[in-house]
Amino acid sequence: MSAPSRPLAIVAVVAAAVPLVAASLVTGGGYAWSDVVAGDGDSALVLLASRVPRTLALVLSGAGLAVSGILMQMIARNRFVEPSTAGTVESAGLGILLTLLLMPGAPVVVRMTVAAGVALAGSALFLTLIGRLPLGSALMVPLIGIMLGGIFDAATGFLAYRFDLLQSMGAFGSGDFSIVLRGRYEFLWVIAALVAAAYATAARFTILGMGEAVATGVGLDYRRLVVFGLAIVSVVTAAVVVTVGAVPFVGLIVPNVVSLILGDDLRKTLPVVAAGGGLMVLASDVAGRLIIAPYEIPVGTIMGVVGSLGFLMLIFGRRHAA
Repeated sequence: MSAPSRPLAIVAVVAAAVPLVAASLVTGGGYAWSDVVAGDGDSALVLLASRVPRTLALVLSGAGLAVSGILMQMIARNRFVEPSTAGTVESAGLGILLTLLLMPGAPVVVRMTVAAGVALAGSALFLTLIGRLPLGSALMVPLIGIMLGGIFDAATGFLAYRFDLLQSMGAFGSGDFSIVLRGRYEFLWVIAALVAAAYATAARFTILGMGEAVATGVGLDYRRLVVFGLAIVSVVTAAVVVTVGAVPFVGLIVPNVVSLILGDDLRKTLPVVAAGGGLMVLASDVAGRLIIAPYEIPVGTIMGVVGSLGFLMLIFGRRHAA
């Protein structure tokens, strides 16, 4: 990659961020900027209690999911892996169901902790499977993850049906940021700390992506670093799913696009990946509010369509390049 690539990418991100953030704050009814400037209390309340928290939640969720995707790709050494193609999202959903069954009155932090623990176990199982099964193609890796996620999803659906919790679990099925209000999204700020931790160890994860032999050869504790990466991915995934529901494919599309432009050095690409993830989810939310206004299409639905098309383009693009 040429030297100007990274500054150009940063300029592009900033140029996209300003209109998208503005659009997120003004799109939809409930208040007008003129009323806010004039000191109208109701309009200011809508802005501060709904629009600003929603915008922050979108950016935090997108950034965390994009960074989780690139960490999973480095750990699995496969460009088609991310939380929704590795069973991580579905195992987090199973963890949420277990809290509803065993601890129905548990606070959000307990629900998120249990979901993160089950997601970590599910991700570890995925890595174990791809490490032991003979893989004839890179496409087999996400296929195994999707099948594993299907098993977790089926188990969750059966238990939810058996104990009459299908409606409760439906709230976690598709990412919907219309429910975000001040006081109901703050746990997402843990994502900012986790993204910072990922950036602090970005050089190590870059080496990790070269394989266990290389990582061990330069003195890294390979297994500890894998567990650390999976912990970041699991907590981010659990935080997003518990707060707004599942948002698929962010960690697949954004890291691949950034990698094509800037390469694979996470010290250089991770900030752009995080910003790109936040902007992608932000753009999806604005589009969902505009397509059938005054109603909304959930971000999870928009990303499901866009991400599926992007997934297919990546598959056929890499096959053509090969």
